[in-house]
Amino acid sequence: MFLIGEALIGEEPELAHVDIIIGDKNGPAGQAFATGFTQLSAGHTPLLSVIRPNLLTKPATLIVPKVTVQNMDGAAKIFGPAQSAVARAVADAMDEGIIPKEQAEDIVIVASIFIHPQAEDYSKIYRYNYGATKLAVQRAMDGFPDVDTVMKEKDRTMHPIMGFNVTRLWDPPYLQVAIDIPDMDFVKKILKQLPQSDHLIIEAGTPLIKRYGLDVVSKIREARPNAFIVADLKTLDTGNLEARMVADATADAIVISGLAPLSTIEKAIKEAKKTGIYACIDMLNVPDPVKVLTDLSVKPDIVELHRAIDAEDSAYAWGSIPDMKKVHPKLLVAVAGGIGKLEAGSAKVSDACDAGADIIVVGRSITKAKDVRLATEVFLEDMQKAEIDQYRVMTDF
Repeated sequence: MFLIGEALIGEEPELAHVDIIIGDKNGPAGQAFATGFTQLSAGHTPLLSVIRPNLLTKPATLIVPKVTVQNMDGAAKIFGPAQSAVARAVADAMDEGIIPKEQAEDIVIVASIFIHPQAEDYSKIYRYNYGATKLAVQRAMDGFPDVDTVMKEKDRTMHPIMGFNVTRLWDPPYLQVAIDIPDMDFVKKILKQLPQSDHLIIEAGTPLIKRYGLDVVSKIREARPNAFIVADLKTLDTGNLEARMVADATADAIVISGLAPLSTIEKAIKEAKKTGIYACIDMLNVPDPVKVLTDLSVKPDIVELHRAIDAEDSAYAWGSIPDMKKVHPKLLVAVAGGIGKLEAGSAKVSDACDAGADIIVVGRSITKAKDVRLATEVFLEDMQKAEIDQYRVMTDF
């Protein structure tokens, strides 16, 4: 037996994060237990978990502090409420049948626990570490999470201690607001007026980047720290270099021109995957987008079917969306050009969604509107997509 569990419970500074290993005494878990018990390091002294002095918990549990203990106040938190919490949680887990009693003498547990140096409330330290330990044990014994759960949940939220969010596009459709007017004062004005929404993407348009460079991304990030930001470079060469530049600028996606050589596109996609950003291919003026997608040995995250501003009297090229998704089922398809304008023949958001679009790109119909917030909210409402329940995301587990 070799099981692994983890749980985080509570609020800072008393927040508890517990990682555990459960396994046979005669296996790698037993070896780790013995090694940790006998090989001490300054500030991270392992200790046996006792419910109270002279009452060792069963199965035997070794506590390893994650944070360096620098003084006796820190030691008291470990040797007092945390030690007792871990011990009692393990014993209660066995009492409740989570750990079979017949295995009490055959297995050991190694628990790595986090105690914030600024934690002061001993009651919270105890309660949070008790809950986190018990939940970690339960998860280890149940094999939680399974692979399907990880694949479903991995993009929904981020670790709360990070202090910022890295947005992923897991719940389409999305509205992408393209800011392409090369005027920084104008950009700041637009950013202030855009509503907060889980389904809103901000695009640093090509003219904007041509004037200000990728530094404009950091300006957008300052105003909208948790936004998903697209850098529309329309890369035609040096794909890996430009993808790395976009990632370094803290953008979430790079736009590559579908007219670029396949090698350039593939290098950009591979570099994007290395750095954890999205790769989008803009199919503007590409005669056969499906062929380009098919010919690529590595597939992008997004394909944009783009009707140029200078060609808005031409037809929308949305007929290939189902064919592209057959080539790459996980593909997100964005559509851009003339959506939502009041002129006769313009497309609606509902038209794009019905055609299979996952991202609706809108530029001046929003950015040049008299009321930017209202115009954006109308587009969001037309998508008929409810806001993500962030409380559910944070508390499900």
